Amino acid sequence: MKRLTVIDLFSGCGGLSYGLYQEGFKILAGIDKWDAALKTFQINHKDAFTICTDLTQFKPQKLMKQLNLNKGDLDCLVGGPPCQGFSKNVPAAYRFLEDPRNLLFRNYLDWVKALYPKVVLMENVAPIFNAYGGAVRYEIIETLEKLGYKTKVKTLWAHDYGVPQRRQRCFFFASRTGISPAFPEPSFAKKEENNLFEIKQQHCSAWAAISDLPVLQNGEGYEPMPYDMLPQNNYQKIMRENSNILLDHITRQLREKQFARISSLRAGEGIKDLPPEIRPKAGYSGAYGRLDFEMVAPTITRWVFHPGSGRFCHPREVCLITIREAARIQSFSDEFRFTGTYIEKSHQIGNAVPPLLMRVFAKHIRACF
Repeated sequence: MKRLTVIDLFSGCGGLSYGLYQEGFKILAGIDKWDAALKTFQINHKDAFTICTDLTQFKPQKLMKQLNLNKGDLDCLVGGPPCQGFSKNVPAAYRFLEDPRNLLFRNYLDWVKALYPKVVLMENVAPIFNAYGGAVRYEIIETLEKLGYKTKVKTLWAHDYGVPQRRQRCFFFASRTGISPAFPEPSFAKKEENNLFEIKQQHCSAWAAISDLPVLQNGEGYEPMPYDMLPQNNYQKIMRENSNILLDHITRQLREKQFARISSLRAGEGIKDLPPEIRPKAGYSGAYGRLDFEMVAPTITRWVFHPGSGRFCHPREVCLITIREAARIQSFSDEFRFTGTYIEKSHQIGNAVPPLLMRVFAKHIRACF
């Protein structure tokens, strides 16, 4: 089978491309101006060309010359232009279409015009679908269709495809091969479904994703660390493929007040369940939340290093989840190596596209050929 070629723009640490790499795609290059994340990309894609640069200032023709690519040669262009200007985390009063952070999708489309790949897959936050009355969505579709691409757009929930996390993202999927792109159908559901028309597995819980990892208490851990039990389910088997040691399985030391808050909570509880005397006066609804044994995790964000920023606490032990546990919930396999500081690694994981979702996408990209 031919190895389809891929270039990853705004690559970050490479969640999009890593999932495709795991399915046999050939990653040619990753480009981002985030140096720490690009170093992680390079470690995990040793044969790929990496460029640390601002994509608005870098010409596609330069990369094409370096890779000896002609227009139209590339099989697949992927990428997730930064999306802060569309995010609901930004107050509505500060969201406007001409925000420079909103216009990077146009830069991505400029690269599509120059490279003219056979297939395009662009990812962004879910609000881009309806942003400014759908103007952004219509502009992207119109631009791609004028270039000859059959284009489809859809918002997907990652946990419907086996990722143990409620993460919703919008995908623009386009093909100029003559075969219309088709989105993967959900293969997981809240409850297992097995009838004449479809088979769906039950959503994978956060606990099911990490329960085989060595037990740590607050501030404990070292690396490399051996596994101390066999995988307990299929998800864990997938995460442990090609890995015989653990890195980044170290708990971040909590401050005294943080420890007191978490130790007073049970699995699934959070800030609203804290005793009044230690409850913060204000905070995110998910702050100091402990993961649940039965439920998928909420969205893992770049703030996963801080208990007051979300539901990032271990369901059983009084500690934050480790970088490796956060990576597991984001569906990075254990062989994936992160570089940088603890916080830089947290940001890389939180900003990434779940590789397992891209593994699901792989056969649908191939179907376009």
